[in-house]
Amino acid sequence: MIMVHKRFETEVVHHGYDSKEHLGSLSTPIFQSSTFTFETAEQGEARFAGEEQGYIYSRLGNPTVQALQERMAVLENGEAALGFSSGMAAVSATLIALTKANDHILCSKGLYGCTFGLLEILKEKYNIQSDFDFMDNEQSLRDSIKPETKCIYVETPINPTMKVIDLEMVSRVAKEHQIPVVVDNTFSSPYLQRPLDLGCDIVIHSATKYIGGHGDVIAGILVGKKEFIDEVTMTTQKDIGGTLSPFDAWLLLRGLKTLPIRMERHSSNAEKVMEKMKQHPKIKRVYYPFDKDHPDYEVASKQMKLGSGVIAFELDGTKEDAQAFLNRLNFIKIAVSLGDAETLIQHPASMTHAVVPEEHRLQMGITDTLIRLSCGLEAWEDIWEDIEASLK
Repeated sequence: MIMVHKRFETEVVHHGYDSKEHLGSLSTPIFQSSTFTFETAEQGEARFAGEEQGYIYSRLGNPTVQALQERMAVLENGEAALGFSSGMAAVSATLIALTKANDHILCSKGLYGCTFGLLEILKEKYNIQSDFDFMDNEQSLRDSIKPETKCIYVETPINPTMKVIDLEMVSRVAKEHQIPVVVDNTFSSPYLQRPLDLGCDIVIHSATKYIGGHGDVIAGILVGKKEFIDEVTMTTQKDIGGTLSPFDAWLLLRGLKTLPIRMERHSSNAEKVMEKMKQHPKIKRVYYPFDKDHPDYEVASKQMKLGSGVIAFELDGTKEDAQAFLNRLNFIKIAVSLGDAETLIQHPASMTHAVVPEEHRLQMGITDTLIRLSCGLEAWEDIWEDIEASLK
């Protein structure tokens, strides 16, 4: 099939699939098969040797998964993509592929709790050291790079504090040292932010969140240069085994079709709720990238299309007050994911970032009264009224 480049909203629906090649099926078929047959023994040999294209075994490649990978690659403006069984499978496969024993990883000062936990495992088992930098200016970043630094790992916006990192600046410094920049783009999705366009090298998504969008799938995505994706495919994915299933790939393809519409609504709801929060006396601070009072607003508005759907805020009170507030909510659900149709809320210090030692957690800005809200697709007025009632 000849693919003609279209706008994002069209590619997200059509790229990587032609119904004419699949008996006219409008929806991408689910190739729910663990293995694929060969016409001859010689064909099997040729495929295993890489001399002939074709499917062998679903851990090594699957048509439904391939359709998703082609679509995600074009949405992120990358050469190739790879699907994983979870966001952390994508993170671990990437970092293991980029490093060896005694290497160094430089990270943004603020990471998802499980990513922090993985870095601790790499340190304990392989002496792979990691340091954290605010990445708010070039000189600080240069000073943090070591001879053994093998990659720079960035979340932006950072989970859960919503700090925004200037990706063009980080990429510029990284290129001086020929170090790849890996960006966790989960909070933005490719509709709002495309790190590869800003000079970065590798993009990771917890596709569980905005890519899927419906809270019914666990998955991860990796996007980058074809050479690197091929390396990960045949090493840290194939041999560790964090492969995406055909059915989960199909769920992501289905969810992707509404990504632009959903991200517009998530962002609109979050912006309106954020404005209400800023005026409430029981809320001490609000963190949202497209708040004009946010210290990183200029960077956010430069590299993001909208502010996305996640807000962090601090209550004026104690940890017990924060938990009491959560317990009194009506339809807003206490849950640790984000990007779903439903509005979700959680307490990072005791939930998603509980694995992070208190000293590091506080340095990241995660206090005992910090709360993370993922605005869903409901009426924003209802979201705010639920929050306001609980604050009373």
